[in-house]
This record gives sequence, structure tokens and C-alpha cells, in this order.
Amino acid sequence: MSVAVEHPNIGPSAASGSGDVMTLHDVKVHYPVKEGVLQRVTGAVRAVDGVDLSIRRGQTLGLVGESGCGKTTLGRVIAGLVPATGGDIWFDLDDSSKLLMERLRAIPKDSMSREDKALWSQLESNHRLGSMSRERQRIYRRNCQFVFQDAFASLNPRQLVRDIVGRPLRVYHEASGNDLDLKVINLLERVGLGPQHLLRYPHQFSGGQRQRISIARALALNPEFVVLDEPTSALDVSVQAQILNLLVELQEDLGLTYLFITHDLGVVQHMSDYLAVMYLGKIAEIGPTEDVFSNPLHPYTKVLRDSNPSLEGDDLDGSAHLRLTGTVPNPIDPPQGCRLHPRCPVSQPECGWQVDDMFQSLETSTPASFETITRVERSGPFAAQLVMTDDAAARHLHEEITSSRSPFGRAVETITLDGANVSIRLREVEEIPLIPVAPGRMSSCLLAGRPGGINPPSESR
Repeated sequence: MSVAVEHPNIGPSAASGSGDVMTLHDVKVHYPVKEGVLQRVTGAVRAVDGVDLSIRRGQTLGLVGESGCGKTTLGRVIAGLVPATGGDIWFDLDDSSKLLMERLRAIPKDSMSREDKALWSQLESNHRLGSMSRERQRIYRRNCQFVFQDAFASLNPRQLVRDIVGRPLRVYHEASGNDLDLKVINLLERVGLGPQHLLRYPHQFSGGQRQRISIARALALNPEFVVLDEPTSALDVSVQAQILNLLVELQEDLGLTYLFITHDLGVVQHMSDYLAVMYLGKIAEIGPTEDVFSNPLHPYTKVLRDSNPSLEGDDLDGSAHLRLTGTVPNPIDPPQGCRLHPRCPVSQPECGWQVDDMFQSLETSTPASFETITRVERSGPFAAQLVMTDDAAARHLHEEITSSRSPFGRAVETITLDGANVSIRLREVEEIPLIPVAPGRMSSCLLAGRPGGINPPSESR
């Protein structure tokens, strides 16, 4: 019996004008850590560690987070510049194809019917990066362009502007000779330059002009989707405004879709329709930009917002500012549960405290007690026996851990005192997922769905 594989809604959807340009499911990018003479792999830096995102056609998704959170790596893997370690990246799905993909993705492959397997194979061939047909891969590369943060480093210093901007047109056999020059001039005029810049080298331009050249190159093939990796961070404020206004005008004129990566919330508020906040390789919160600014549902989002002086005034909700403590955890061994909890001022027992998190907190809050620990015997990430200098030090540490002032005290499941030894077991938790909290809003904070949100009454902590 033959199986029909044709499906009216799983082909290319660019002409439909709706749906997602990019859809990410559990995307991971891990870089191996090698040690020793034999360079054996001993771990992995989890630059991106399970990201789910959808970027709607014609909109701008802002991606923010502090340096090292993985946002640039995520942009590069979406653009196909960095291979993904795991997960799925789907290009050009309309709404019905996306629903079909999500239904089939939830079915184990060995449990799929023959028809489901045929539909899944066709979906992958048309839309999934790494599984696309050669022709679809070419379409994807043409329709997904990248504007880098350092415009000077991304432009070949030995090539003229004519060659830099015209190269995509030559590669795809769009133009040659005089026709190529005319198209390059048209692209330069679109970004605020002109024919007088055609025969110059990158070093002969200012930073803002070089970024305009990068944008012209990205637009050469009329792409649907452009990844903008902090395109204005190295520019003066006045030049930033010119480039941002140019990007807005180009989006309106050409119907472009942007992934705008930045650490500047003032810029992303001006540019984006939706905002995703990233921390230590994972998305902490996502939602409409104005809703995220006016009512953050994750402590990290609130910290970023409150720490930006340009956002004071109408954008703030009048609540008390939050402050993080300590430093960013090691991405090789990130905290279990919520990754922010070792630094979070409103952390809860269910947030995932581990032994190492406890030590970090003790070292910061009570260094005198921390220094009396002479040996640690771990029995997993959530349990350990601490050997102290003497019985008095053990009693004092016991008091510190069980004190109401301790940020992790209520996460302690059992604690026993035996002379100079303190045995402790913390509550084990699973990874906290990104869950819907309100229409169009998602957060990975346990407090987001509780009364009081991320500002609970002091007596509840």
C-alpha cells in the first residue's frame, strides 16, 4: 500500500505572508572542554542550553542579556554560522505547518504511522535546518542574512565597496558588469551612501558608514530575515540613532523580519515588538516588549530594567529595585533548577539550591564561617558532609544555615550536627522550564504565577 506524502500546508510558506520565519525547539550549542596531554573531553561550555523561540514574519524580536549569556551564539546558530549541538531549527513555517510539526514532534519516531513518517520527512526536507533539500538550503541562506557587531572586522579590507556589496549578487548570479554596479549603487543609496563611495576601501569610512555598508550587503538579495548582532554598540549616540531609524525604515519598506541582539534595553525598546531575556544559555522571559518593560515576570528582567538609567520614569512600575549578588555561575556546570537563584534576592527553596550554591552564598555573606570549613565530602550535588575546625565552628555554621536570614535555609531537607561535622541534604529539584504565565507571556520564574509575583511580601520569604 502506497502512502501519499503530499500535504497542502507543508511546503514553502514565504508567499503566505504569515507564520514564523524561524522556529526553535530545545536548541543547544555546547563547546567541549579538553584537558590533559591527550586532550580528553572533561565537560562542555553550555553556551546555549535548550532554547525555544518563534520569530513571526514582519516583526522584530529583541534578544537581551548581559555579556556571556549566549545571545550572540544563538544568533549565529540561527543564521547557520555555528552548528547546533542539539534541538531543531525550522525555517519558513506557516501556522498550519507549525501545528503539524509540533504534533509530529511529540510522537516518538518508532511510534509514528507510515503516513506520519512521510509527513515528517517532507517537513524536514522543506523546513528543518540540517535536513533541508539542497534547493531549500540555498533559499534559506539567501533569505537569512547577518549584520555583525564589528563592521570593520566583517568587511574585507582588501576589497572595494563595489566588490563587498556586490559579492552576494555575483554568487547568486543576480547581476554582472554595469548592471551589478547599478544595483550596488541603488543599495548604497538605500542606506544613505552614494555612487561616490563605490570605489573606496573600508578603512576610508567612519564606523557608522561601515555599518551602513554591512547593512547594504545584507539587503543585496532581498532577504526575509536579518540577524542584527548589536549593530550600534560601537557607535556614537547620534550615529546609533541614524542606524536605528534606517533599520526601522527598511523594515517598513521591505517587510523585513529582525532578530535584534543587544544589551541596551533603551535600544531594544525602540526597535522590538517582542522581547526575549536570556541568562546563562536559557531564555528567562519572553513577551510583548511594552508588557515586559511595564511588568517584568522574572527577577533578572527586573534587574536589567531597573539598572538602566535611561528607562527611569513612565516605564517603571514603582516597585522596589532588585539587586543581584555574587558573580555569573560557571557555564560548564550551571546551577540546577533556576539558573539565577544563587544571585537572586527573591530566591525560594524550590529554586534548586545545590551544595556549591550554598558554599558560594556562605563565602559572600559569612566569610568567617566559610573559612572554618576544612574539608567537604560530597555525596552528589545536593548532599555533603562538612568537616569544621572545631565543635564551636560547626555549631555556628549550623546556626547560620538554619537562620531565617539564610537565602537557602528553607531549601535544607535535613541537617545534622555531630561534633565538628555538619551533614546537610538540600531539596532536589528539576530544571525549571519556560511556562506560560499570561496571554503572550512566558517566564521561568516560580514566583511569576504566584500572588505578589517577583515582589512577594517579606514575611513569605
